[in-house]
Amino acid sequence: MRIAQLAPLAESVPPRLYGGTERVVSWLTEELVRRGHEVTLFATGNSLTNGELAPVWPRALRLSQPQVDPSIAQTVALEVFARRAADFDVLHCHCDWLHLPILTRLGVPFLTTLHGRLDLPGLPRLVATFPEAPFVSISDDQRKPLPDARWAGTVYHGFPAELLRPSFEPGRYLAFLGRLSPEKGPEVAINIARAAGMPLRIAAKVPRQERQYFKEKLEPVIDGKLIQMAGEVDENAKQKFLAGASALLFPIDWPEPFGLVMIEAMACGTPVVAFRHGSVPEVIEDGVSGFVVDDEAGAADAVRRIDELDRRKIREAFERRFTVSMMADAYLSLYRDLLTSTCA
Repeated sequence: MRIAQLAPLAESVPPRLYGGTERVVSWLTEELVRRGHEVTLFATGNSLTNGELAPVWPRALRLSQPQVDPSIAQTVALEVFARRAADFDVLHCHCDWLHLPILTRLGVPFLTTLHGRLDLPGLPRLVATFPEAPFVSISDDQRKPLPDARWAGTVYHGFPAELLRPSFEPGRYLAFLGRLSPEKGPEVAINIARAAGMPLRIAAKVPRQERQYFKEKLEPVIDGKLIQMAGEVDENAKQKFLAGASALLFPIDWPEPFGLVMIEAMACGTPVVAFRHGSVPEVIEDGVSGFVVDDEAGAADAVRRIDELDRRKIREAFERRFTVSMMADAYLSLYRDLLTSTCA
């Protein structure tokens, strides 16, 4: 099958550091190539793939200097993509909505995986404007704000089973991994660690728009002892960071569409203590791969009971549900359904 993958431009594919969507696009692309499909990755020029790379912008936007207006880069990328659309059996887009006016007119089968939150003003009208455009959700919960969209399916993220190795030894600290923004819950994670009497290590980036939040709310309580800042981690450092933890804290306060870090922890055999928002109850099997809780007190209690969970069974839960092979199987099935419906 000839498949085109259109990636976001914020990061390279795969990203050098943080970048969940770009990592998922990379894992999917490489697995499809491994299976013998002809895959072209439309992404930034500093991306890497075993398929064909079609560079649509020279470098990832987040780290580019001088800063470029994203709409300029996206406009160029869509034109490059559209010019080659007829070369493929299926176009798979991972960059929200901007491609819809173009691709709905080209007559080439395409689908769009939505990687972000969907409870945003204006999205119902957008869906109504493009009623025939097929979308893929990354959790069933993600779909709730847009029940009238044409949902082709839900496909959970997955990555290569060998990417992160499990540790079956008890961890020595609690871990927080993600953006340092209020909806991700770093302040709450600090409170939970203090209540449970365990050290917390924070591996995260500070977004430009959240620097004041970090300075005012987090920096004063990061003492370097009980609460430690590890900074942004790459894949190698992430392995050690997650595998050495007693539990990953995921105290989110927003409708998380998937939460890739949860399955990364599971792959390391590390349980997840997560708040009951968004996709969390779909991803975490309560009492198996972690504990799903409702508040700080429940989270602190879960941390105290974390040794009740079997780290081997947590790794098994990852292998049973969240490998790249399963993700690729699901997308290939959707591609075939799309081609069948287009030809009908």
